[in-house]
Amino acid sequence: MKLPPFQALLDEHSTDLYRFCVATAGWGEADDCFQETWIAALRAYPKLRRADNLRAWLFRIAQNKAIDLHRSRARRPMPVEAVPEMAAAEPVAPALDGQPELWIALRDLPPKQRTAVFCRAVLGMPYDELAALLESSEDAARHNVFEGLKKLREEWTA
Repeated sequence: MKLPPFQALLDEHSTDLYRFCVATAGWGEADDCFQETWIAALRAYPKLRRADNLRAWLFRIAQNKAIDLHRSRARRPMPVEAVPEMAAAEPVAPALDGQPELWIALRDLPPKQRTAVFCRAVLGMPYDELAALLESSEDAARHNVFEGLKKLREEWTA
């Protein structure tokens, strides 16, 4: 199976992939997530054996990079005005950076639900492609979209 030139892949999917990175990693981390996604894709591209669903393959890489960024946030030091005498019992939540509350709520969803809701609701990705991205069945992809939207609705009506 012949792969298209990498530049053609970049040109075709960069806009949607960047929007996905913004939604899953946040405005402050989107550029890093986007760049890391394309670097990882470029490294793996020559070794690909199948080219039947390159879009889902790219989104899977982006999803993994967004998860890595979320995990790394927990390890970063948080700036404070003064060091307390005793360590706080609960970690300090990261600043909201003036982002819309919906994107913050979306990023708080479990990774599969976050990806499913964004790809389906924002990108209009069909369920068969979403299932390939999530490495699941179409029914499981539908369930992830349903559960993610349900959690978002519960948070917004509370």
